[in-house]
Amino acid sequence: MDLALLRTFVTVHRAGSFTRAAALLGLSQPAVTSQIRTLERQLGRPLFLRQARGVTPTTIGDELAHKAAPHLDALVEIAETGLDDESSLRTLHLAGPPEFTAERALPALTELTGEDGQGFALRASFGNAEETLEGLAAGHHDLAISTARPRGALLTATPLCDEVHVLVASPRRAEQIGSSLLRRKGAHALKDVPVVEVHESLPFVSRYWASVFDSRPAAPGTVIVPDLRAVLACAVAGAGLAVLPRYLCAEALERGDVVALHHPAVPPLRTYFLVVRTGTLAMPHVARAHDWLLRAADDWG
Repeated sequence: MDLALLRTFVTVHRAGSFTRAAALLGLSQPAVTSQIRTLERQLGRPLFLRQARGVTPTTIGDELAHKAAPHLDALVEIAETGLDDESSLRTLHLAGPPEFTAERALPALTELTGEDGQGFALRASFGNAEETLEGLAAGHHDLAISTARPRGALLTATPLCDEVHVLVASPRRAEQIGSSLLRRKGAHALKDVPVVEVHESLPFVSRYWASVFDSRPAAPGTVIVPDLRAVLACAVAGAGLAVLPRYLCAEALERGDVVALHHPAVPPLRTYFLVVRTGTLAMPHVARAHDWLLRAADDWG
């Protein structure tokens, strides 16, 4: 059986689409369709059910993918390891949310890029979870950091770390609110306090309110800026309250630039996932970066 046909088959199986598989393989969609039909003729059985949106594997298709994929991934690992030993510098394309990628992932990976000839060149891009996962699926990135767990077989996600969310404001704002009033009245004490957020939908504040106060925020966003580092700067300046990841505001809290307004017994959490296209951990530079970030995350509590 032709290995090229099997590679195309496994890529279609993981992608769930001839079109997406073609993009990942660098082939035309008709070429992918032709290869799958050839493989189906050789086996005498259909491997996929064609649907309006993509394809669904048949039982035979699932069985073949289960048997063939690990061996194809092993062959990729052998080939890529050979390339790596030739000391050619590989490039890792990383994507993720701007703040977490800049503050956490990039400093960790920068240590790895110069690792005694075993490093790699690094290219980073920023985007939200949907943009990042779409770019990874399309082959634009090698490794993605996402707050959403992807569905389907094309992408494989590993939990990276959890971030704790903190409700903060400047000391002046906190004094105006009053800690005793907040303890007595909860979210009602904050209904007239300006809000600083990354989006008009108030994603961080709404998540915090739902988790801690079992309610929705009453105040609309006063300052909307699409970067959590800018949200922190505005909160420090007294623009209003904000909900921020603890890692991002820890130093500001320690300096007293902002104060935590509330200390819930169970603070809201958000999980980050490290995501790759299924099978690409066979590539040494992707595997090294993946493992390095997982180890680094042990210290990101």
